[in-house]
Amino acid sequence: MQTRTNKMVALAMFSAIAFIMAAFLRVPVVLFLRYDPKDVVMTIAGFIYGPMAAFAVAFVVSTIQMFTVSQTGVWGWVMNIIGSAAFCCTAAYIYKKNRTMMGAVIGLAAAFVVATVIMMLWNYFILPIYMPGVTRETVMPILFTAILPFNLISNGLNAAFTFILYKYVRKALQAANFLPKYSDEAKPAKINIGLIMVAAFIALTCILWIIVL
Repeated sequence: MQTRTNKMVALAMFSAIAFIMAAFLRVPVVLFLRYDPKDVVMTIAGFIYGPMAAFAVAFVVSTIQMFTVSQTGVWGWVMNIIGSAAFCCTAAYIYKKNRTMMGAVIGLAAAFVVATVIMMLWNYFILPIYMPGVTRETVMPILFTAILPFNLISNGLNAAFTFILYKYVRKALQAANFLPKYSDEAKPAKINIGLIMVAAFIALTCILWIIVL
């Protein structure tokens, strides 16, 4: 049975990796929006330890970002937490209820939809506050020409990369004795090459869209 110490050390490691990705692996996509893969790390943490663990990592990383590399202040902190939690916690909650390959697929698909919708709504309310001179009327075109494409691309990449990497990360933690083998699963899940290829195709498509934009 996993110990509390192992869990805390693992979550600290996930937080550190997520912050490094947020700080140094940011890719411009459209306008002021940049993609980084920190939500992939948070979602994998959530798949292993549950949705509250995913939220804890999101909160810690967003807070460290606010005081270090971010230039968006409190509003950026709020949006980072909301965006990450909407994706990671949704996926982790569904996977916790159904710890199978299909549960992971359903969780990631639901996270893709939920995070995209939530960020559209929050950007509609926050952008006029955060950006001087921007009104609700001027936000609407930005939502559909920039915010929506960005969220479709970023959430697509997060879902694809999480699906591809999760089992490998879990096995690595088990090999390092951070997790007992098959502690919450009746048997080891086989890696479905077909689904891996689909996820890789989705990731490649999103990357090509970033290049186009």
